[in-house]
Amino acid sequence: MSHSDSFLQTEQDGFSQTPDMEFDVKDYLFKLLRHWRLILVAVVLCLGAAFAKFVISPEEFQTRAVVQIERRSLTPLIGTQNPWLENYWNMEFYPTQEKLLQSRGLAEQVVRQLRLTTDPAFGGSPTALNGQDQQATAAADQAAVAGLAGSILGGLTVRRVRETQLVELIYTADSAHKAALLANGFAQAFIDMGIEYRGATAGKASTFLGAEIEKLRAEIAEKEGLLQEVSRRSDIVALDPESNTTLQRLKALNQDFSEAQNLHIQKQAYYRELLTTPAEALAESVASTEVSQQRSALRTLEQDYQSKLAVYKPEWHEMVDLKARIDKARQSLNRLIQDRATQAQEAARGEFQAAERQKRALEAEISNLKDKTLDQKSSRLEFINLEDEVNTRRQLLNQLLQRQSETAVTARLQDTRASNVRIVDTALVPGGPFRPSLRRNLTLGMAMGLFFGVGLAALLELLDRTIKTSEELESVMGLPTLAVIPDIFEAGRSYGYRGAKAYGYGAAPAKASKSWRERRSKNDPQKIELLPHEQPRLAVSEAYRSLRTALLLSTAEELRMIAVTSAEAGEGKTATASNLAVVMSQLDRNVLIIDGDLRKPRQHQLLKQSNRVGLVSYLTGTAEPEDILFPTVVENLYLCPSGPIPPNPSELLSSDKMREFLLQARKRFDFVIVDTPPTLAVTDSTLIGSMTDGVVLCCRAGSLVREDARACRDRLLFSDIRVLGAVLNGFRANSSRASYARKHRYYESYVDDVADSRTDSAA
Repeated sequence: MSHSDSFLQTEQDGFSQTPDMEFDVKDYLFKLLRHWRLILVAVVLCLGAAFAKFVISPEEFQTRAVVQIERRSLTPLIGTQNPWLENYWNMEFYPTQEKLLQSRGLAEQVVRQLRLTTDPAFGGSPTALNGQDQQATAAADQAAVAGLAGSILGGLTVRRVRETQLVELIYTADSAHKAALLANGFAQAFIDMGIEYRGATAGKASTFLGAEIEKLRAEIAEKEGLLQEVSRRSDIVALDPESNTTLQRLKALNQDFSEAQNLHIQKQAYYRELLTTPAEALAESVASTEVSQQRSALRTLEQDYQSKLAVYKPEWHEMVDLKARIDKARQSLNRLIQDRATQAQEAARGEFQAAERQKRALEAEISNLKDKTLDQKSSRLEFINLEDEVNTRRQLLNQLLQRQSETAVTARLQDTRASNVRIVDTALVPGGPFRPSLRRNLTLGMAMGLFFGVGLAALLELLDRTIKTSEELESVMGLPTLAVIPDIFEAGRSYGYRGAKAYGYGAAPAKASKSWRERRSKNDPQKIELLPHEQPRLAVSEAYRSLRTALLLSTAEELRMIAVTSAEAGEGKTATASNLAVVMSQLDRNVLIIDGDLRKPRQHQLLKQSNRVGLVSYLTGTAEPEDILFPTVVENLYLCPSGPIPPNPSELLSSDKMREFLLQARKRFDFVIVDTPPTLAVTDSTLIGSMTDGVVLCCRAGSLVREDARACRDRLLFSDIRVLGAVLNGFRANSSRASYARKHRYYESYVDDVADSRTDSAA
């Protein structure tokens, strides 16, 4: 079976490239905590912005008045139809009342009632109250009232309490006194507007009825005088009209004329009332469905605009388009209201003109019959005609008197100021500002800071393609993790460099600790190479011994020659090779480390040996194997340096002499460790890996990206090289899951226990 087939089998055995889909809350939390500084900065910036907004925002005060609006009408009108009587099931009643509360006309009435044009708090001039402003005109006054009405409308919010007859008038102003004054002013002005409208309607009806009654009385008096004159002239006491067909027809026409005249008066009164009726209310009465649909569509657009205004600025193109749609919908609604009002008025005018034509036609017909009676010189017909006219006018007079009595009742109701609207709760002067609120601003700033901070941290984690943990390494590469090597600087802070115990016992560890502190103070970082030899009790040294154990137990076959490589430079392969050789030699076995990196060799520097003679010298025939093997400061460890840097390292490593040298090294030493160049940079590691028992792939946590790791693995496997596993170098426990931190705290306690026991034994 080839190594590539073995790799496929390994994937089936558990080291597949498919990520673990188990949702681990702790894992995600620790990933976010790696960016705690970013989250903290975002929270601090948002809190600062919230506090700055609190400081620069002007104070606003808010109060509310509650009114009750009942579904009933207090205005009796002429005719059998009453378009103002609201149906209980009319769903447009309360939306109409809300619009009236927010109308400019009501705001102008508030300005006039409260005399805000003369109030300095609203920009008015007190001299206007004493009549000293002689140059002001009616047009200028109206413009000032309209402008002030538009400004006070901005602070009003009308909100209906669901499933009740109550409506809240919420007002926000820069002064507590202004807020209470205007909230109560709008409520009282709405009541007064209804009372004044009903009074004006009743007054117009009463004036019209009074004029018609006086006219009828004059006509009746005139007809009665003529009737008496005819009676005296013709000496008529009683007449029998049953025997005269002309009289019968004249009587019928007079009856029709009476009805036509009554209808004419009713249509005329109805038409005049429609002329004085507001267009919006008139349109609601004749086309409530169309108006309500367009008003509902307008209200939906306005609500959508207000909701988006909290997210977007008014200058945003979507907000501008939405504002244009709102203006277009409002214009369409106004046109519909005006058209329906005009149609209703024209219809009433047509009915009035038809009644007038019918009346005139009957008058003409009656006039013709009268001419006939005159031609017949019949005083009888004249007498009957006058008598019928008198009776007809008396009936009409009685009806108008009844209507006049009803309007008198309405006038008395106006004097009592009866209304279907009443104030439930008056607005009180607020005790403190409504906005800005420091608690609300800081809470919102905290929430926004956490949102943006966590969002940025999650985005960084999503964009970060590097490998950080052994689970990610196994998931991405499909290889077992042989060891996790902690970062030497983090280990020095947490696991080993805390005192003399970290080194063992006696005076020598104290000197070592002091030497380490001196090196750190001189900005000379601690070296991880040969650390298992110099400080074998550190957690890092224990990790390399774990690597040794994992390699020895990784296969049942004899494993004596191992190549160490990485995907890119700086992944820790040289340190892994040297430290692996050290821990192998600690088993009392002869170990040879070969510096197979003929381009940038470093093993001779770590083991403090000369590089004048080495592997290149043997491969070029200028030295014998015994001449290039050197003992080191580590017991049982020998070094074969790379030698002079050649111009053709790949050709030398692929030669037969290289294979012969490795065979001799296998026979002479128990273990052979070969340090090779990065796999993705050159092909040297694949050449050496094919001659060894297996390859150990090194990866640095937080440095190697997943795509490069897969490319390195694939290049080795496709070259039929046995990959034993991977080593994760430079692992930082404080930036990953808690299980790693617990593991290394265990190493630390183990080191402390060993040092304590040795100290006690020495004592």
